[in-house]
Amino acid sequence: MIPIDLIVSLTGLVFPAIMDFFKKKFIKAENDTPERTMGTLATTKPEFLADYVKALSGWIQAQREYFNRDVIGTPSIWVINLRACIRPFLVAFCAIMLIGDAFCGLTMTEGARLTCEAVVTSWVGDRLKLK
Repeated sequence: MIPIDLIVSLTGLVFPAIMDFFKKKFIKAENDTPERTMGTLATTKPEFLADYVKALSGWIQAQREYFNRDVIGTPSIWVINLRACIRPFLVAFCAIMLIGDAFCGLTMTEGARLTCEAVVTSWVGDRLKLK
């Protein structure tokens, strides 16, 4: 089963970096970004820059309000903390399980081992970014 383990591990490590590369290489940034517009206004018509920044901040505020339209209040702090610790806990648990499988004689089924490998390598692969 080593080839399947290798495929799962390499996919988790390499796939996020490959997707990041393709996004940067083939999906070009628009020329009409707010930063470029502000740069152009600052050099050509600086008197309109303050109005543009105010309008842009209002637009971003409207987008945030629309995105949060179903949210009523702030969740409890324990809910926020629980959501924040799910992925690190799962990655640590899977890493411990893999170490136990490799060195301590813990026997896992093939599906459990592949799942643990995918969880750990996808977490590591998310941190590998091309600059």
